[in-house]
Amino acid sequence: MPPTPAAAEPRPGPSDRARGDACPGALRLHTADDGALARVRLPGGLLTDRQATVLAELAERLGDGALELTSRGNVQLRGLPADSGAELGSALRAAGLLPSESHERVRNIVASPLSGLDGAGHADVGAWVRELDELLCASPLAAGLAGLFLFALDDGRGDVAALDADVTLIATPGGGALLRLGRATTARRVAPGDEASAALAAAEEFLAVLGGTKAWFVRDAPELLDPGAETLPAAPGTPPPLGAFPGGLVVGTRFGRVTAAQWRQLAAAAPELRITPWRSVVLPGATGPAPDGLLTTPGTAWERATACTGAPGCAKSLADVRADAARALTRGVPGLPVHWSGCERRCGHPAGEWVDVLATGQGYRVTVHHSDGQRRDGQTSQDLTTEQMAEAVAEARRTT
Repeated sequence: MPPTPAAAEPRPGPSDRARGDACPGALRLHTADDGALARVRLPGGLLTDRQATVLAELAERLGDGALELTSRGNVQLRGLPADSGAELGSALRAAGLLPSESHERVRNIVASPLSGLDGAGHADVGAWVRELDELLCASPLAAGLAGLFLFALDDGRGDVAALDADVTLIATPGGGALLRLGRATTARRVAPGDEASAALAAAEEFLAVLGGTKAWFVRDAPELLDPGAETLPAAPGTPPPLGAFPGGLVVGTRFGRVTAAQWRQLAAAAPELRITPWRSVVLPGATGPAPDGLLTTPGTAWERATACTGAPGCAKSLADVRADAARALTRGVPGLPVHWSGCERRCGHPAGEWVDVLATGQGYRVTVHHSDGQRRDGQTSQDLTTEQMAEAVAEARRTT
């Protein structure tokens, strides 16, 4: 039996707006140990094959030759020269990936990735994505949203509704939607045709009543807004399964990292790419094999396994978590989502229930983060070796 996992530290308190919003974007680059980092927002995770090819070219010409998928369905370029912002911005504008310089960091919209492809759900939310993006970019007030403020547009299947976004739209039978604010247990009713405008209005309402509070997100100040009285449907949060489906192909990645060569192969496989919040890619209409090194077989330990950048790319990280995680996953098991973090910030961790693997500088601590936000499995202060961590993760992922 592996050692008993240690309890992780309590959750941090509400975000402090007084510290400033340092979330990176395509124009505001973040300085990391491996160079500058740019985050390109992709509302709904949507990319044309031409846009995907442009990103691959930028990764090779300016970056480290790879692209990273984020937990908000966006794409990051790493290893950029500090003075590459102008060249990067010009290429993104030409490709239609930078429609608004003043709003580029607030275009955080995730959507049900299989919407309109597999016959499930109550609506094709692609039109909602496009309309909400246009409304966001046209709203002067919306430019004041935090760089991580998130909209989720769920077609009724309950996948992205489980992400606890700041504003969530859930399609309902017969048209219209329910609008959920943060982690509220009830919702507002939205009439057919008003879905995107209602989502923007909720975000603007949050900003208007924010006043002197320091909240960045709706969950930090839920008392500011009326949650509504409608009953919410179940939200299982199930990601699209890897592999072929009648409408195309779902391809998984290892820690969200894709080489430029793999990216070009994905772009050649379908005229559209849909980046999911689970760091996979939906290829509508594709039937061929995935590029080497990417995943199309469900039920492996790599499924729903994520990690932050870790060392040496991040100076705050206490370990090369991706290398340690990859070794652990070679003999791991599928199950609960698992996320390796190099420090207390736990960048990129999943929502809901997940296995939290935290580097401490003396080893790792492994706990189960429950859907109520508590980490309460394990009560020992002993740090685990990398070998012990692998065993503890395998056991924790079997937790139900």
